[in-house]
Amino acid sequence: MANDAVSPDATGPVAGGGTDDGGRWPARRIRRACARGVLVLGVLLTVLGLSVIVACGIDDRTIAESRGDGVAEVLDTSLTRTVIRFSTPEGQVHIPQDGVLYPAGLQEGQFVRVEYDTRNPDLVRVADRGMVLSLLPVSAWLAGLWVVVGGAYWLLRRGSPSRDER
Repeated sequence: MANDAVSPDATGPVAGGGTDDGGRWPARRIRRACARGVLVLGVLLTVLGLSVIVACGIDDRTIAESRGDGVAEVLDTSLTRTVIRFSTPEGQVHIPQDGVLYPAGLQEGQFVRVEYDTRNPDLVRVADRGMVLSLLPVSAWLAGLWVVVGGAYWLLRRGSPSRDER
C-alpha cells in the first residue's frame, strides 16, 4: 500500500495548477467582472421598462379592437391598483381583479367613464387615456437607472493607480 501522506514542506503550487496567488482572482479582474455585471443588469432592467410600454400599447390595441364603454365607480385606491365596479349593457357587473389601467387622479367614490374589451371585461382603462401616459414615468425611471448604472460602471472600470503612480 502506497503512502499518501504529504510532507510538511510541500507548500508550493501544484504542478500545472494555476497562479502564484493561490487561485484567487486579482482585484482588477474582479472589478472588470462586476462592471460587466452592472451593465448586464442595466440592460435587463431597460428591457423590462420598455416591455411595460409595449404591454400598455398591446392592452390599448386590444381594447380598441372590441371596445365597450361604461361608467364605473371607484371602490378603492391603493399604491398597487385602483379597484372599480362597472356594468355592461347586458347588465353584468364587473369588478376587474387587476384594477383599471391609467388610474392617476382617481379617488374613492368617484364615477368615471371607462373603456373595456367586450371579449374580456376585466381589461379596463379610464376613457381617453392611453399608453402615452406610461412614457414619462418609464423614461424617467430609465434615465435614473442609467445615471446609477453609468456611475457604478465608471467607478468599477476606473482602475486603481499603478505602482509607478503611487
